[in-house]
Amino acid sequence: MANKSSIEWTDATWNWATGCTKISPGCDNCYMYRLYPRLHRMKNKRYPASPNVVSVHEDLLTLPLKWRDPRMIFTCSMSDFFHEKIPDEIRDKAIDTIRKARQHTYQILTKRSWLMKRYSERIGGFPDNVWLGVSVENDRFKFRIDHLRQTKARVRFLSIEPLIGPIGKLNLDGIHWVIVGGESGPNHRPLNLKWAREIRDQCSVSQVSFFFKQVGGSTPKSGGRLLDGLEWNEYPALEARSFTEARIDETSNLVLADV
Repeated sequence: MANKSSIEWTDATWNWATGCTKISPGCDNCYMYRLYPRLHRMKNKRYPASPNVVSVHEDLLTLPLKWRDPRMIFTCSMSDFFHEKIPDEIRDKAIDTIRKARQHTYQILTKRSWLMKRYSERIGGFPDNVWLGVSVENDRFKFRIDHLRQTKARVRFLSIEPLIGPIGKLNLDGIHWVIVGGESGPNHRPLNLKWAREIRDQCSVSQVSFFFKQVGGSTPKSGGRLLDGLEWNEYPALEARSFTEARIDETSNLVLADV
């Protein structure tokens, strides 16, 4: 659990579940598989086994209730909120915390879009302080966007990261935000900036907020964050004010909590 995150588009992470399994090419070099063994060697009790084993930490399900200042919280950054090994009853507890700790905004991102859609139908849609997103790494996985569009959420977003192939034409109806980024790490697949430009231009035409996270490389910082000489840091206009306030309210002495 991090009270402060290094991820450019969020403030904090809430990892009440850890571990995951790969389901598509975008998972091949996932950062979780690099971080998990190191955390396990450090005897971090939240990472007790293989990264392919999903562990639920029920004592963390209410943690955001303890955070007074509003912040963006990336939920399950070391797992998948909708992983098939996580019972709906556990997700219900997380949603209950989200409803109670309304001062925060929760970003939930998944590749398991069909399970997301099913769960949304089960609970009648997500609370208004949830930003719901799907990962789309190339044009083969655009079906996840259709599932997202059919899901009840105030803010819907796409994480097109790692962008490992051309996306082609996007239907951005009902989408509020698009994040694009290249892959990082020792086995990263290079980003063709033409693919990123095509997405940016479609966002511009559709008036959808566009965030360019990184070019990628051996480290997240290797290629920088510029696309055609500019940083692209747009957020959904719907939530711009609350996000800005959350940034202002962040204190300088936040530390890593026990994960």
